[in-house]
Amino acid sequence: MTTTANASPWEELVTSALLGTDRRTPPAGTTPAGKDAPVALLDAAALHTLRRRAGLRPAPPAAGGTLPEPAPHDGRRALPPPARRRLVQLLADRSGPSGSGGRRGTAPDLTELLPQWLAAANEHGYRAPASVLPALLDAARARTDLRPQALTFAGPRGLWLARLNPEWKFALRGGSAGSTLPDMEDTDAVRKLWEEGLFAERVALLAGLRAHDAGAALELLASTWATERAEDRLMFLDSLRAGLSDADEPFLEQALSDRSRNVRSTAAELLSALPQSALAGRMAARAASCVAMDRSGAAEAMIVVEAPHECDADMQRDGIVPAPPSGRGERSWWLGQLVEAAPLSVWPERLGGRSVREIVALPVSDGWADELHAAWCRAAVRQHDADWSRALLGTPAAPPSTGPGTTSPAERSKLLAALPDDERAAWVAEFIAAHGLSEAFQLLGVCTVPWAAPLGRAVVDALDIAREAGSYPWSFSGVMGLAERCLSPEEADRLEVLTATPDEQEDASPGAGGYWSEAFQRLVSTLRLRAAMHEELTAA
Repeated sequence: MTTTANASPWEELVTSALLGTDRRTPPAGTTPAGKDAPVALLDAAALHTLRRRAGLRPAPPAAGGTLPEPAPHDGRRALPPPARRRLVQLLADRSGPSGSGGRRGTAPDLTELLPQWLAAANEHGYRAPASVLPALLDAARARTDLRPQALTFAGPRGLWLARLNPEWKFALRGGSAGSTLPDMEDTDAVRKLWEEGLFAERVALLAGLRAHDAGAALELLASTWATERAEDRLMFLDSLRAGLSDADEPFLEQALSDRSRNVRSTAAELLSALPQSALAGRMAARAASCVAMDRSGAAEAMIVVEAPHECDADMQRDGIVPAPPSGRGERSWWLGQLVEAAPLSVWPERLGGRSVREIVALPVSDGWADELHAAWCRAAVRQHDADWSRALLGTPAAPPSTGPGTTSPAERSKLLAALPDDERAAWVAEFIAAHGLSEAFQLLGVCTVPWAAPLGRAVVDALDIAREAGSYPWSFSGVMGLAERCLSPEEADRLEVLTATPDEQEDASPGAGGYWSEAFQRLVSTLRLRAAMHEELTAA
């Protein structure tokens, strides 16, 4: 094969690598004596890579071009030197879990500690050092879970830098993006940023103004609502969740007629979270017409259900989706949406003045119990109702399959989120003590970090029981990873005794003892590293 005319040496190397050296002769001069062509090609690629990185010449200025504006000022305080060194270490570690065969060794996984470090740094009001901004933006580009905290930490300088590199354009689309907001009392500056700012800056501005003056934020949004793109309207509308109040109802009612179905659905969801809204009243009337107490004189009190027979235009305007998912009946689909959107306060009076726990315990006719309870679960989550969440969760010691509301770990975790932090942790701790860790992973994910002491002890005790029983250790790696990030660092000394390798039992999984020892050593070292990170961030 002949060499393509005018191709650069780098392009020739790429072509040879793609086609193979047996089909495409490498460029002249890349095959030193004693080496075969493939190895020589890799050597040449390494050399040219170094040249490309170190020998890049600045491009000539565009005609009439101007220099970039200077980076904006970031008034937040500087990181303490030890914390700065720790950040460089965390950003430099890209190895991920080490080892092979499912074993990670005893060293902490620094990549999993970076989100926690960023959250703590933001809580303390530190600014990102200018020298780490490129690495920080690269990390956020690679991991979407890092972006909110990373962009907040990067601040206005991070946003300024992102404008200069197309690879960091994600930062210009996200929520806060670290933009510098004007004084919320300066209406001219607020209006200017709203009309001329990047999308990320406008989202941040709306959120900031919403926290400062909810009415002014709503008025600002309404002023340009008709000209916004559908995807932008959806994002802006979603920002109204913070500080949602009855004052938002007129705007949301208008949004029910939006040309975008997603916008209409979000508006309906927000209105249903306002118990006094007209939409909530309409949904309450519809749902109440479908669910009632049995009046036939039966010996046992029972709920009877008559699902809707149609989904009319008014229901659709109020957010009811007419077409059910595949495999789902229309009437049950419509019923679930109506009950989910109805205020939960309607049911005690509708169902004989009973308490929430009594209502949840009532039998339901004709096999409608699962559908009705699932809709109540979604309503409790949407309305953040702790009483209904408690009733639907039931007692943590009860078998999950017999719960009054839901047997799904995902649904239980959503219900738990409506409970106060301490109550949530106590419920999960009792659940683990009764049922072990096999179904607790998602429940642990909604508990406040660091875990409360009873919850931390329950997790460690369950892991210790599994270790002593010689259980297959790799099945607990997910919970162990959570413990590394969420267990209180104060538990490190107490866990030291578990780092020893236990005696192998006859029926234990091969190598389990060594794995458990490594896992607990890694847990202890990670907890101590988290404690050191906290001290570094709080150093004077």
